[in-house]
Amino acid sequence: MRLDHEQQMLAMYRATVANILRNAPLTSTLELLIRGIEEQDDSLSAAILLFPEEDQPGDKTQFIVSGLHPECVQAIRHLSENGTGLNSDADSHEHLSQTLEQSSHWQQLTQIAEQFQLSPRVVLPLLNSNETMFGMLFVFVSAAQTLSPEQHQLITETARLAVMPVAHDRQQRKILTATLAARQSEDSMSRMALAIEGSATGIWDRNIVTGEIHYSPGWKALLGYAEHEVSHHIEDSYQRVHPDDLAAVRATMQAHFDGRTKQYAVEHRVRCKDGSYRWISSRGKVVSRDENGKPLRMIGTTTDITTMRMLSESLQESVDLVTCLTNEVPGLAYQYRLSPDGDEYFSYVSEGVRDIYELTPEQMQMENSVERIHSLIHADDLDHYRTAIMNSAEALQHLHLEYRVSLPQQGLRWRQMVARPRRLPDGGTLWHGLITDVTEHKRIESELQEFATIDFLTQMPNRRYFMGRMEQELARIQRSNSKPCAVLMCDLDYFKVINDTYGHAVGDMVLKHFAAILHNALRKSDSAGRVGGEEFAVILSGADIDDAQMFAQRIQKQLLDSPIKTNHNLISVTVSIGITMMTSDDLNVDAPLSRSDMALYSAKENGRNRFAVVDA
Repeated sequence: MRLDHEQQMLAMYRATVANILRNAPLTSTLELLIRGIEEQDDSLSAAILLFPEEDQPGDKTQFIVSGLHPECVQAIRHLSENGTGLNSDADSHEHLSQTLEQSSHWQQLTQIAEQFQLSPRVVLPLLNSNETMFGMLFVFVSAAQTLSPEQHQLITETARLAVMPVAHDRQQRKILTATLAARQSEDSMSRMALAIEGSATGIWDRNIVTGEIHYSPGWKALLGYAEHEVSHHIEDSYQRVHPDDLAAVRATMQAHFDGRTKQYAVEHRVRCKDGSYRWISSRGKVVSRDENGKPLRMIGTTTDITTMRMLSESLQESVDLVTCLTNEVPGLAYQYRLSPDGDEYFSYVSEGVRDIYELTPEQMQMENSVERIHSLIHADDLDHYRTAIMNSAEALQHLHLEYRVSLPQQGLRWRQMVARPRRLPDGGTLWHGLITDVTEHKRIESELQEFATIDFLTQMPNRRYFMGRMEQELARIQRSNSKPCAVLMCDLDYFKVINDTYGHAVGDMVLKHFAAILHNALRKSDSAGRVGGEEFAVILSGADIDDAQMFAQRIQKQLLDSPIKTNHNLISVTVSIGITMMTSDDLNVDAPLSRSDMALYSAKENGRNRFAVVDA
């Protein structure tokens, strides 16, 4: 016996709320609502279309149907992909109907429906709280039938009811995304803090948009602060900068924000907890910008260089005092002379030369000491080293230089030279300076760069880095007219079901397991990266379609042959793969990516755990 209108709506409302409370899959809840419409009359068929969320990478258009013929569903898909204005301003039934009727795809949908004695009679927008459309409800009736007022009211109220589970599902997804991002950020900061503990260096992470800045415990300890005594507001940070240095600090920071410098590097004084000032070297880099180039996030390090600054100043006052102090300070304190006739030599070096260059002070007094130092400097850095010294002599500019040396015992090491020039009465130049070992500092900088390009969970390149590799590969193909490359888009099948069934910890295991299989299958010339939630992309350099198909088959077989083992379950995982070629005819990397996505979609539609090819 069929329920009356009020009983039907009450039953559907109770079932919808129950599904939400038990976190049932969204599709099952929407299928329930569709069946509620169709059970009112055998002549009714319904479908719900959901647009992808813009802030959810990898999200796709969803179709929820019950008994509607697949050809009608496909026609709705074409309509949603090609209907003008459907995602923007179609905020009412009347407006939506007017927009659809202007589309040739609406006529196609009508013709296909007529083949099955159906007619698309009602299309209602699904609107969120901001009155923005996120989906549509389609209702078809038998060609000879018309909708009664009661049926039309039931359909309208069902469209309103459908908003509730969709809004709940999308809110839960956003909460999950935010939680995972916060957890990864916290883990990264913890690892970095452990890496630099005790190295007299602290790290900071600045959100440029919100004006927040977070410091590691080591950074706070440099200035004598406890963990809870430093705020996260950037303006409070500027309040600690010495007034005489503040303008230069802001100008240097702005120059990097504007893209005029590759990195932010400045030395300035900062106020400690006890009111005293210490000299620090602050270095950082913007690691994230929006589509307009506006900086979003910046990461950097701070090193206490107070001792080095004090030493540099005292060197200019008394050579005798320098001799007493510099031998106790890590690094090489030196005095360097450049004569008007071009003759150059070290007039003084501290005992630190034994560690910095693996030479003795006596060897540095020999005539060939400068040539000996040049022989230790890395060949790629020697010209820059020489140019920096000559420029400093000519303009009497502060010398700040980083370069590599290759030493017999220590191997390849990084050195930092800091010196102040002074013009001598005879026209020559005299430097007092300090050379220190910054190998560890450069390693930390490299790790910071890696954090900005590597996906934390899978340890594979992230989307940003992979897109850069695609640009390089396309440029290579177009520049040398060499062999094209294959582009593969991989998507783990039923990954959401795995997450919902076994939990996100198992989902993470699946992602890492597939990433390991993919990584081990690559050649040195190939590249791969995680470009979405469960999506991975691959570049096979110089490969053709046959090579790519064999690669896809190997990946699918290895994944299927190695199920995930948990405490109580053995989980088989499969992957669908889309394949295309990137050629010199492609204007940009978006074209082959789009084709590989189309091929992936085809593989999904045809049963999953397979691959499909779209020609270039």
